[in-house]
Order: sequence, then C-alpha cells, then structure tokens
Amino acid sequence: MICATLDDGTPDGQLARVSEDRTTCRIAPGMSLQAMLDGAEPAWSGPECRFDPAACLSPLPRAYQFLDASAYVNHVALVRRARGAEMPESFWHDPLMYQGGSDGFLAPTAPIEGDPEWGMDFEAEVAVITGPVRMGATPREARDAIRLVMLCNDVSLRALIPGELSKGFGFVQSKPACAFSPLAVAPGALPGWDGGRLHGALRVDLNGMPFGRADAGHDMTFDFPALISHAAKTRALAAGTIIGSGTVSNRDSDGGPGRPVAQGGAGYSCIAEQRMVETLLSGSPSTPFLQPGDRIRIWMEDAAGVSLFGAIEQEVAAWP
Repeated sequence: MICATLDDGTPDGQLARVSEDRTTCRIAPGMSLQAMLDGAEPAWSGPECRFDPAACLSPLPRAYQFLDASAYVNHVALVRRARGAEMPESFWHDPLMYQGGSDGFLAPTAPIEGDPEWGMDFEAEVAVITGPVRMGATPREARDAIRLVMLCNDVSLRALIPGELSKGFGFVQSKPACAFSPLAVAPGALPGWDGGRLHGALRVDLNGMPFGRADAGHDMTFDFPALISHAAKTRALAAGTIIGSGTVSNRDSDGGPGRPVAQGGAGYSCIAEQRMVETLLSGSPSTPFLQPGDRIRIWMEDAAGVSLFGAIEQEVAAWP
C-alpha cells in the first residue's frame, strides 16, 4: 500500500491510497492515517482522481511520538568532531536516540523558517511508522511492527545545539518542526527493503545542484528493528510512532569520511558533514548553512527512475 494525507483543512488531513505509478489516488472519506493505524478499516470510495503531491501534508501531520536516532555512526563521529566532542566507543554498540517534537510536522513543500544566525541545516533521513509495539519487544517483533516507510528532513539549528547539549538534558530549541515525504509506502512495496534497511541512493539537491547521493542501506550501524526494540526497552510504543534513522551517511571506499558528489563521492545528507570534511582538508569550512531563498530537495528513485516517496521540496523563508 502507498499512503498519502491530503490537506483538507483538518489537523489530521484526509487519508488517500495512491496508485503504484503514483499518478492517481482514491480517498477514504473521514479517515486519517492514524485511524487506520489504530485498526479502523478504510472504506475507499469515490472515483480515482489525479494525485497531486503539492496537496499533501506529511503522512502523519502530527503523531503521538517521534523518536529520531543516529543509526549512521559515521555521521555521529563527523558532527561530534566538528564541535570538538569525543565519541565514546559505546556509540558503536548502543544506539543514540532523542524524542523530537511531534505535535505538528511541516508539509513536504512547507517553507523552513528561522534565523540564519541559528545555523539552519537539513538532515535527509529514512523513517518508519510502526503499529503497536509491546514493552520489551525483540528485534524480530519490532520488524513485524513496521507498517510504512517514508523520508524525513529533520531540520537542525547547528549554532544552538552545543549550548543545549552542554546542559545535559537534550534537544528542544535546536530541533524545530521537521517534514516528511508526501508518500508513506508499505515495506513490501519497496524494492530496496531487506527487512530492516532501505537500500538505494537518498538523493539530496541544494539549490538545484547534487549535494548527496548516499546509499541508505550502507553503513547503517543499527537497522530499524534494532532501533524500535531499543525504543521499546522500557515502554510500549503506540501505533503511529515514527522512528527516524538519523542522517544517512556513507564512508568512502577507502574508509575516509566521504567526498562531495562533484568529486565522484556519495556526498552528504546534511551541510554539517560537508563543513567537517572541508575543515579536515583545508582547516576551515567553506559551505554556509542555509540562508533565506535556499532550496532543498530530498527524494529516492527506483531502478526505473520512479520517485518512490515523492519529494520533500522546501525553501528557506526570510525571517522577520
């Protein structure tokens, strides 16, 4: 199944089932995606109509819970290095995860608002939506609880992160509302899904130029069943819980931190990584964080060039 949520003016939107070729859809009147995840049976009715990604909200416009991980430890190492923090060895064995805001997500085409002094950055990720997960669930149980897969732009305010983390109490101001792809797709309908990871290039363009082409199935230290099981160690997860992978990040074939797309590498899924690599090579970063007018596009294609999840296409708005 391929799901989308159309903007009908209500907080949870209108659930739609999208055709395999992503061109048409059929609605279930009065039904939201959350209601379907809670066990309600959609009554698909009415004529098939043209599917317009621009009319979509994020698949879950708001959710009971959003837990974002750092499953790609290469990314963790680079970003911590950028702010002069050592990475404990335990990070290779015990997932990092934080609880993000979930009371309202941005639509896939909604602007990103913020003060450029905050160090605005995008983070291209894969995310899953779960059914109910019992406390203490095993990775096998967690895998069976994955209902849908989508993409995420987890906006980060890099200049605010060090101050918040120095308090020892986690992210709040430095993690504003994020956005998800127009489409959420059942794992069985994804050619690159192996049961725990989604293989394929996560494509990121910044201002129309290729910025990232990292393979989401490579260098993922913790797969989604491991992340879900970790989150459920001491509490049950409600149906509709979103688990993010964290920024997709690949090492170079020689084990290095990665090269830009323009130099034949896989590039990066956030600006912070490119700035860190620039610092390693030349002593200082040269790529600025997001500024008003910058445009970010995040999507993934199958072998035939079909956009699996539609695209997150956002522009940075001028801050008053």
